[in-house]
Amino acid sequence: MGIIAWIIFGLIAGAVAKLVMPGKDPGGIIVTIIIGILGAVIGGWIGTALGFGDVSGFNIGSFVIAVLGAIVLLVIYRVVRK
Repeated sequence: MGIIAWIIFGLIAGAVAKLVMPGKDPGGIIVTIIIGILGAVIGGWIGTALGFGDVSGFNIGSFVIAVLGAIVLLVIYRVVRK
């Protein structure tokens, strides 16, 4: 259930990351959503490893970690693509 939750969070987190960080992305909205999914999964793994808790369902804490992971990955993607 954890990975599926992070993927769903990632879909939403990709859209939220795009709203938080507007601008031209080299891949458009599809790449942003994929980055959101990957960022949410990576954020979930890092959050769990640092002791912030695991995914026990859809809650605000998990969503915040997913959005932060997506934003960090989007920043890295923008830096690498320039």
